[in-house]
Amino acid sequence: MDFGICLQSAVAVRLQPSHHSEMVTQVLFGELFRVIRKDNDWLQILLAYDNYEGWIPARQCTHMDEKEYIRLNNADTPVTLDLVQLISDETRKSVFPILIGSSLPGFNGKQFNVGQEVFSFEGSLTDFSTLENAVTPQERMKGKQQLVEDAMLFLHSPYQWGGRTPFGIDCSGFTQMVYKMKKIRLLRDASQQATHGELLSFISEAEPGDLAFFDDDENNIIHVGIMIDKSHIIHASGKVRIDLIDHQGIYNEESQKYTHKLRMIKRII
Repeated sequence: MDFGICLQSAVAVRLQPSHHSEMVTQVLFGELFRVIRKDNDWLQILLAYDNYEGWIPARQCTHMDEKEYIRLNNADTPVTLDLVQLISDETRKSVFPILIGSSLPGFNGKQFNVGQEVFSFEGSLTDFSTLENAVTPQERMKGKQQLVEDAMLFLHSPYQWGGRTPFGIDCSGFTQMVYKMKKIRLLRDASQQATHGELLSFISEAEPGDLAFFDDDENNIIHVGIMIDKSHIIHASGKVRIDLIDHQGIYNEESQKYTHKLRMIKRII
């Protein structure tokens, strides 16, 4: 089995090995994957972050051996918090942009390396002592409020199926990236994310940062968003937006109607 890493800003992961196939997700700078198989100029990959599968062009893969993959996969991996930030490739003497939520595996405060290639970075990064290590209720609630503040960075980002960046993002890509910025892993799709966390009985129990899930007429989970408070939600629908929410679902004040039917609310942290 081969192994790889994304060393570009963002690479489209497609359902089939074709540029005409739909984008199902994106792999961002610093994210690792296994190569399952090759089909001409395409690679089928399994993402280390969320076990999502898809196809990328072979030329967009930086290969590595298993030992390097294990080292990077097990390393402390801060996540970038700037919407766009330049990273320096010291080996090639060049700089290029990376996006919010990118990964820096093995970063030592100044640099990290992938094989013989060395990168340096000076932007904002996750704090290793944030939500995942909160001890007191006060620390936990502060972390959840910060999570909502992080979500606001994506406000007005356009909706894009399979997207995970502020230049195009879908509902579950949005929730996954916001939680990633707090070093908490969510699976990729809304239906998968609904398997996380503790089910709440009533919307009145909701706290900032809880996830709200919505279903269709066949009871399939089709949408997810982040609770701001007990009556407002931030979610990706057309764009990342803030709407009212109650026990029925999301109410769009512009269209004067409910747009999504509430299925459940779950507490992840």
